[in-house]
Amino acid sequence: MSTSTRTATSTDPSTEAGGRSRWRLAPHAERFALIGVWVVVLVVFSLARPQTYPTAGNLQGVLGSQAVLLVASLGVLLPLITGEFDLSVASALGLSSMVTAVMNVQHGWSIGAAVLAGVASALCVGIVNAIGVVVFGIPSFIVTLGSGTFALGVVQWISGQSTVTGIDPHLVQATVGTRLLGVPLQFFYGLAAAVLLAALLELTPLGRRLLFVGRSPQVAKLSGFDVPRLRAGAFLGCSTIAGLAGVVYAGALGGADPSSAQSFLLPAFAAAYLGATAIVPGQFNPLGTVVAVYFLSSGVVGLQMLGAQSFVQQLFYGGALVVAVGLSRYVRHRATR
Repeated sequence: MSTSTRTATSTDPSTEAGGRSRWRLAPHAERFALIGVWVVVLVVFSLARPQTYPTAGNLQGVLGSQAVLLVASLGVLLPLITGEFDLSVASALGLSSMVTAVMNVQHGWSIGAAVLAGVASALCVGIVNAIGVVVFGIPSFIVTLGSGTFALGVVQWISGQSTVTGIDPHLVQATVGTRLLGVPLQFFYGLAAAVLLAALLELTPLGRRLLFVGRSPQVAKLSGFDVPRLRAGAFLGCSTIAGLAGVVYAGALGGADPSSAQSFLLPAFAAAYLGATAIVPGQFNPLGTVVAVYFLSSGVVGLQMLGAQSFVQQLFYGGALVVAVGLSRYVRHRATR
């Protein structure tokens, strides 16, 4: 009887070892799944267009052209981490870009002073958002939609609804004129911003508090955290980063366009949500956002090389946003369980 009991309760060592192996590999597979899918996309389009897609020129173009989107996506992360939305990020970006160009080209300000004015104008959008959401308790969706629309009107007003060109060549040189390893410097600005933001969130008390507020504002408040100040800081940080993205955009264009910045809004949210499924699954994180930005752009470029029309970009980003939100919610639900 004792023999049968031991047989029934014993565990097969090979089964136990296999279970431990699967248990250890599962989190890594989830963390790097998006990178794996990205590699598959690169291979497929490289086989489909071997003469144009897997070339150094195409790689350098993709890396450089998405720098502004990457920085804007990093700005979107901060409110999302605290459980809020900022729909004014593209308008703040456009406002910063236009103020920089107008002050430098039309009013003769030095490029340094014009850049400061541009970032300050974007910061004003963040101040309005913080006051509306934190002080008056208005939903962030409403406040940021209103402030973004107002900022867009300011852009149309100060620009006379026309493109401003002829910005200081020093800014152009600092963004797209100088290359490192064949890639414009603006790419490295975006990469550096992602690394710095990741360090802030993971290695500093401020970053951990922001993450804690996003997980449970009530518990964070009971723990003694200044939740209103942290939420306000997230909006201010988002608008400041958007302002910096606007400066880079002005340098890349050699001026400013009154309406083109709005095209960054949807891709920025798509990248932020898709990035929450990678590197740190279930959590909005900068490094996952970097992967998401270039995964999405690689897909868009590949489809365009296959002959897809220009509207494929809207279809791709729109579909990616819906899928990314669903995946992000699923991963966060699993992490919570």
